[in-house]
Amino acid sequence: MTTRREHILDAVKSALAGTTSVGTRIYRSRVTALTRAESPALLISWSADNASQTTSLATLDWTLEIQIAVIVRGDTPDEVADPIVESLHSKIMASTLGGYTMDVIPTGTTNENFDADQPGGVVTCSYQIKYRTLNNNLAAV
Repeated sequence: MTTRREHILDAVKSALAGTTSVGTRIYRSRVTALTRAESPALLISWSADNASQTTSLATLDWTLEIQIAVIVRGDTPDEVADPIVESLHSKIMASTLGGYTMDVIPTGTTNENFDADQPGGVVTCSYQIKYRTLNNNLAAV
């Protein structure tokens, strides 16, 4: 059995298919470096998944915090990333994420530029995803 969190993360990856300029370069929790040929790319990860008891003692409401990093190369990395960010945001906000979620809330965007053989950057878009499980079963509602 798979947790609802895993279903949601898989649904995020699926929803991002066809993102502007990215092609199939969409990765979950990738830890190896990207080559120049692999950018632009999207990296999906999560940083926290916090529960609170609902008024019904049989269920938990969860807040999953995810990050989608846009990895780009170019003289002005944030400018290169901008149409990708716009595309991914539209896709995430329009998706039902497999019907597993109650709400998706954008929480911010950060930018980091770095020096490499070609200037690069990482624009990270953060979201909170609200969902519900049974108190004793992370795979069911």
